[in-house]
Amino acid sequence: MKMSRRTWLAAMAAAPFGGALAGWALRRRTWQQISPRELIRGHHFPDLELTTHEGRRARFYTDLIQDKKVVINFMYAHCKGICSPVTHNLVEVQRRLAPRVGQDIFFYSISLEAERDTPAVLRQYAEDHGVGPGWEFLTGRPEDCEALRRNLGFTDPDPLLDADVTNHAGNVLFGNEPLMLWAACPGQADPEWIATSILAQVDRHA
Repeated sequence: MKMSRRTWLAAMAAAPFGGALAGWALRRRTWQQISPRELIRGHHFPDLELTTHEGRRARFYTDLIQDKKVVINFMYAHCKGICSPVTHNLVEVQRRLAPRVGQDIFFYSISLEAERDTPAVLRQYAEDHGVGPGWEFLTGRPEDCEALRRNLGFTDPDPLLDADVTNHAGNVLFGNEPLMLWAACPGQADPEWIATSILAQVDRHA
């Protein structure tokens, strides 16, 4: 795996979640009429319909992200590599953030193999890893899950590496959506450090 893949998201930790702004907005309104939050939302958070591991349908932005403090990663249930270690690590992070998880901090894991990861498969995966309340595993149409992976920046510049699902990055994205504050860290870092990093970001004030 190329180092750029594993370190790209971690490099975002010192800056808000931004980058290239969405050009779609210019076709309808001027820059002065569009808030920065709208621009970031339009570029990074498409309001695609997903299904949770409990069978509930939810829109990615309006139901899961909007006005929330969130922690996001990508995984797939049949992964033989980094997924299980990262999930195990995040279970430790979840315990350190209790009882806030499910109250004002929400965990989301999005499938990289949506065609195989049915809600039942993801539910079993969550049970096998001892996942607690406030953490939802998400699947949906494969093209929608892929769109989210790309929009959230979980990609490799090398198209051959990017097409290999076994080569995915084990990073974790977290942020405060109302304040547009986003950062990331490696999913296998020390759980105490990850929990501290999440709180430092999501509890920041404008």
